[in-house]
Amino acid sequence: MALYELMYILKPDLGDEAQVAAIEKVQQAVEGAGGAVEKTDKWGRRKLAYEINDYSEGFYVVVNFQGHGTIANEITRLLNINEDVVRSIVIRADE
Repeated sequence: MALYELMYILKPDLGDEAQVAAIEKVQQAVEGAGGAVEKTDKWGRRKLAYEINDYSEGFYVVVNFQGHGTIANEITRLLNINEDVVRSIVIRADE
């Protein structure tokens, strides 16, 4: 299994319960795609370098996980569908 790092930015106007639910939803997506979440690090609300969809701030979350083959493509696809996620990126950490 390869090591991956996922960083995504949630909308800043989500409530605390909605943020927790969105983070849990992403973890379930990783596990549903055959991955194993090792660590979830909540960086909190930070200013964006440039506005994205009229947002100047976002809630940053970094997830380290393990998975096989096409898991990065599947996670990217699922995060693009998720309305609470402003931006995301998946990189392979062991390269």
